[in-house]
Amino acid sequence: MKLDTEICRMLKIRYPVFLAGMAGGPGNARLAAAVSNAGGLGTLGAAYMEPEAIRGAIRELRGLTSEPFGVNLFALRAADDNARTVEVQRELNGMRQRLGIPQAGGESVHTPDYFERQAAVLLEERVPVISTAFGVLPASMVEQAKAAGLRIVTMVTTVNEALLAERAGSDAIVAQGTEAGGHRGTFDIADRPMGANIGTMALVPQIVDSVRIPVIAAGGIMDGRGLVAALALGAQGVQLGTRFLTSLESGAHPSYQERLLSSTEESTVLTNAFSGRPARGVANAFIEAWEKNGLEPLPFPTQNTATRDIRNAAARQGNPDYMSLWAGQGLRMLTSGQDAAEIVRELVAQAQTLLRQR
Repeated sequence: MKLDTEICRMLKIRYPVFLAGMAGGPGNARLAAAVSNAGGLGTLGAAYMEPEAIRGAIRELRGLTSEPFGVNLFALRAADDNARTVEVQRELNGMRQRLGIPQAGGESVHTPDYFERQAAVLLEERVPVISTAFGVLPASMVEQAKAAGLRIVTMVTTVNEALLAERAGSDAIVAQGTEAGGHRGTFDIADRPMGANIGTMALVPQIVDSVRIPVIAAGGIMDGRGLVAALALGAQGVQLGTRFLTSLESGAHPSYQERLLSSTEESTVLTNAFSGRPARGVANAFIEAWEKNGLEPLPFPTQNTATRDIRNAAARQGNPDYMSLWAGQGLRMLTSGQDAAEIVRELVAQAQTLLRQR
């Protein structure tokens, strides 16, 4: 096995190390540039950003690196569903009261639908790698990306999703095991409200055996041992998100980082309380209160929009009990005070040492 894999040659990167597209602040331009400059593929988490903000972040990123990078979007078109907004807001008002912020009434929640304009910005700015979660790019966008020489990477959680992604024109696949932090990349959660949750060890080789395009392993990978293990399973690289959350360049709130550094492999849970879609994060007072009420959350993106004022207030107050603390299961392996480039170098050096010992 060698670290110079097919995915490195395809994307013109030195090491098969990908930064996950962490939306909502942690995956900023500074962090993405640092990973790219260190030889990996940095990814801007842009799913919640307004289109022109994405354009500005891409240009900021280009000012920080001349290396390839990616931008991640949620490939999901979903209208707001306000059928149960009154009862959900009534429950959320208890949390607002604890934070000392205004109560919400029964008015409808409105989530702007930016996806087409977001994707248009990525095409206009000729982003080297366009990555998606929750589904594949529409065929017309795939055609435009291919014509421009851009690469498409799709996150999947099952073999069937991997086959769909391959047929849709993806150049590579991220196989996301249940150990991964943040939102499950499952395409359709109608019959699986908590997403597909297959472990990385089981998922990666089955996807590798089923598709002809490169596979990138994600979920619980924190160091060079995880990289070597992924290569042994047939993957061409690894994607890490949690490992970079406490890096110096991370956009994660300091209180979020402190909670992560005091957490363990037993601290995370799968929840749909914050957004209406399943995601892995550190358990806190918000999740515990929601689980006690027995209510189903509103569908995504309505629940996500309804809870945004609570999460924003918690961030302003430095109160991690009401933030969404997305994280994977490898939390004992986190460090503080490291920059992203050092993390990449350390991971690669560990992997190279292990490969020489074989």
